[in-house]
Amino acid sequence: MSTLTEIPAHLRPAVDDAKVRVAALHAELPRWDLVVWTAGNVSERVKDEQGGQDLFVIKPSGVSYDDLSAEAMVVCDLDGNLVEGSRAPSSDTAAHAYVYRNMPEVGGVVHTHSTYATAWAARAEEVPCVLTMMADEFGGPIPVGPFAIIGDDSIGRGIVETLKGHRSPAVLMRNHGPFTIGRDAKAAVKAAVMCEEVARTVHIARQLGEPVAMDQAAIDSLYHRYQNVYGQH
Repeated sequence: MSTLTEIPAHLRPAVDDAKVRVAALHAELPRWDLVVWTAGNVSERVKDEQGGQDLFVIKPSGVSYDDLSAEAMVVCDLDGNLVEGSRAPSSDTAAHAYVYRNMPEVGGVVHTHSTYATAWAARAEEVPCVLTMMADEFGGPIPVGPFAIIGDDSIGRGIVETLKGHRSPAVLMRNHGPFTIGRDAKAAVKAAVMCEEVARTVHIARQLGEPVAMDQAAIDSLYHRYQNVYGQH
């Protein structure tokens, strides 16, 4: 268990920078119609390169998106304990903490209740990989995770069990909604935006008929190109 009661001095600059990024990234959720009211959350890991305990920055619970400044962000340890902040952390904090403890490669976690992705989650149905955009970003279907109650790390366990060893950075938690992961919070937000976009497009395609399946070799090729060649390096 953590014994941290304050931010170590050597982590202060990194924590403050993360607060600014996480606050700004929360604005992307309503911008892309991924949340309503105060639902949803973004977090980012602050790694202690000196071998100490990692922390993460997350939004406080039940606070309007219009009020989410860098100063409003809270900081927790990887057990989900509040280390800094005057407000209670997000109700999904235990899930974020569990992901960070068990997936050290993950630097950002996002949760939304975006309409189309959540509709697939309500049906407990994965989104099939029938678009090149899906092959690029997810490397296959978007999987469904188990049903879990908010309040402890049950959701986090379901996320980790589903995504470990899976190409997809998104999971549709059954009867709940999407969670996404990334190397940092920005990557996790991008995955959340893309998850909703492909969930919407595939839903519309199914209203017109059965979507055409993609060959696995084509999916693999597209995924490799997008992850390793596309863009600026």
